[in-house]
Amino acid sequence: MAVFASGLGAPETPRHLKDGGWLCVEMAPPRTGVTYVAADGTSRQIAPAGCPNGLSIDADGGIWVADTVPPALLHVTMDGTVKTVLTAGDTGDFLLPNDLCFSSSGLLYMTDSGMTMADWVVDGAPRPDWQTADFDGKLWEIDTKAGTARAVDSGLKFTNGIAFGPDGNLYINEMITGDVFRYDVTDGKVTGTCQHFANVLAPDWQAGFRGPDGMGFSADGRLWCAVYGEGVVAVISPEGKVIERLSTIGNAPTNIAFGADGETKIYVTEHQFGQIEVFDVDAKGWPLFDGAA
Repeated sequence: MAVFASGLGAPETPRHLKDGGWLCVEMAPPRTGVTYVAADGTSRQIAPAGCPNGLSIDADGGIWVADTVPPALLHVTMDGTVKTVLTAGDTGDFLLPNDLCFSSSGLLYMTDSGMTMADWVVDGAPRPDWQTADFDGKLWEIDTKAGTARAVDSGLKFTNGIAFGPDGNLYINEMITGDVFRYDVTDGKVTGTCQHFANVLAPDWQAGFRGPDGMGFSADGRLWCAVYGEGVVAVISPEGKVIERLSTIGNAPTNIAFGADGETKIYVTEHQFGQIEVFDVDAKGWPLFDGAA
């Protein structure tokens, strides 16, 4: 492993660009917003945001950002233009937009952790009753062209990471329980109910708050999940078993992404030291959808 980029403020959601650079978001001051990281690891801000958590890039180069303060879905361009697209869906306001990804049909799916950031973070840390707090986490299905959002599922305990797999299904995780869930998908649209797939938590953990964060698939069907607080990326087999735990330098990995097409590396954003770490692995990434139907 090595450090690819440093000096970042609570980075999240690394996404590779065609020019060899990367985008990520920075959640912590002094530079909260969307950040460009060049191939040499140097970085600069593209656009400011309140406390952005996830991002996805569409076929036109538009950047879709899940912002938490205030809760909103933003559209950002590389020239720094920021537009608020949505702040609510069919069942109410967004609370803590977290992570997002496009489907093969062009729909955008977004997790919402189910509690505002002001209620979740107390004195700079997760609230003391995080294990028993009342969450109403949701999975939103967003039509970016129509500007509408539909709640596909609700009542989840801190919904976080999200990814489409090579099997065509959608996967999300629940940070409090450590569970990963799967939804059947037909023609790029979630059609099935929530099914339990895996749990990523180390059974002997005694060190406080931890849980699954961002995740992504390799082309062979393994799911790679950053486990915040445990300092690992858990590798899950297609059968739902944790088969490996890759230790990160910092204890708070937040998300992962595979490198350019054909590159057998993962890039991991890490909160504790404010950096992007890179690992050589034995797999290539499963391509992300770009919003084109």
